[in-house]
Amino acid sequence: MAGPAFTLAVVLALLAVLGSLWLRDSGQSGVSRAATRMELLLGSLLRAEGKASPSGPSERPRVAVGLGGCQDVVVDGIGFLHKAGIPPGANPGYPAFIRGERDLADSFAYYFPHGAAAERYMANKTLFQNLVQLSLEVPGTRRLLGGNAPVMANRLAHEGCQVLLGAQLSHHLRKHLHKRVSVTGDPLQDDIHLVLEYPKGGKWGPYEALRANRFIIHNDVHNALLSSLEDFHSRIETFRPDLLVIGGLQMMDNFPFQTGERRRRLQKLGSAMEAVARGGTLVHFELASFADRDTLTELLEEVVPNADSLGMNEQELPNLHSLLQRGDVTLVADAYPRVATVLDEMREVFSLLNKRHRRDGMGRRLSRLHVHTLAFQAILTAQGSAWKNTMSATAKASLTANRHVCGSVAIDCGKARLIMDDSFAISRKPQSRRVQVRPERPVTCWHEEGPEGKYEVCVAPVLVCTDVYQTAGGGDNVSAAGLVLQI
Repeated sequence: MAGPAFTLAVVLALLAVLGSLWLRDSGQSGVSRAATRMELLLGSLLRAEGKASPSGPSERPRVAVGLGGCQDVVVDGIGFLHKAGIPPGANPGYPAFIRGERDLADSFAYYFPHGAAAERYMANKTLFQNLVQLSLEVPGTRRLLGGNAPVMANRLAHEGCQVLLGAQLSHHLRKHLHKRVSVTGDPLQDDIHLVLEYPKGGKWGPYEALRANRFIIHNDVHNALLSSLEDFHSRIETFRPDLLVIGGLQMMDNFPFQTGERRRRLQKLGSAMEAVARGGTLVHFELASFADRDTLTELLEEVVPNADSLGMNEQELPNLHSLLQRGDVTLVADAYPRVATVLDEMREVFSLLNKRHRRDGMGRRLSRLHVHTLAFQAILTAQGSAWKNTMSATAKASLTANRHVCGSVAIDCGKARLIMDDSFAISRKPQSRRVQVRPERPVTCWHEEGPEGKYEVCVAPVLVCTDVYQTAGGGDNVSAAGLVLQI
């Protein structure tokens, strides 16, 4: 007969086998449950998006979009820097503009670990041209239609709008525009923006990227000077748009203007926005990456007061919030902010800007904010404003984030993941209400009342693309898609 030791060994072996079987089955069921939840969530987002989709040409909105455009040369950023023989920056920082390879290395090293998008002017034209030529030797480099305005124009046209684009583009780039986009400016030689893309977990020397993003350098003059503004403004009156969208003003950041020249151009843009708005047109301003406090301050004084709506990402919201609260900029922020943090900053920006409007008696009352993050979309609209379909617009923005980054209209749940939590607090304040994210109804909306009036807030999770095709232009596509259903 077997002894007690043998019996104990048999029992332990059986327990081990049963344990491994349980873990395998529970793991499989866990994967199955996650996949089912993802499919249910996708189906619900698609239904929410479809509730407000335009039904035909008779409902086609008219949208004017400016300013400027370029050709994006999109390259594997890490591979490019290796090929260029540019070692990792030993002194990460943010010089006013990039003078040489050392500045490029230090700037890239500053933003890259945080996975923060940035766009910087390179003063050395010869070096920039040499870098562009070198980038074309890196496998997988692509040439694309670029610039905030053309990218948003194409998305708006794709979604059914008739679009007037204020830009000076070559005949070659015009071929990449949707047939429902007409261009106001004269053709010219394309300005080039070099887009250094990198994946989440990408490594460059001692640095590792917290999330996928891009670092852009340019030697652009036409867009910094808003060269297409006058032609664009002259055409808007006869076009009679339902919506005016302004973007691309980050080209002015740290550009070597003559004293007072930047403010004069912004004042002219602000006057054009005001003139269009007087006719009943809604106005949206899409923010971007700004490192110069003076540039952002002038935008806050000359452009923002003439906008009904603002769009921004998780880096740009804290930047604007910091300027309004403390008078300074925040160059790098949390790449994965909590929903509560974003909502609190949205409330404060909404309140602070409308207090300025009420105090100064100038410009328009802000009535819409859209913050697009990697994990979720959040849209705030003032009660009684002209903006409609906030729930469907939030769903559409969420879906467009996946479609653009994956480069596919059809969304594959096998190439997506959720990084938003199953529930979120609506504020960082103690005892704030928590909201469960329900797959069968993933867009959560509610009403609030703050110091500057009543408004609606909608939040939707993003099915984050895990098979990245491109990140450049993501915010522009998402913001444009959200606007389509709200006009």
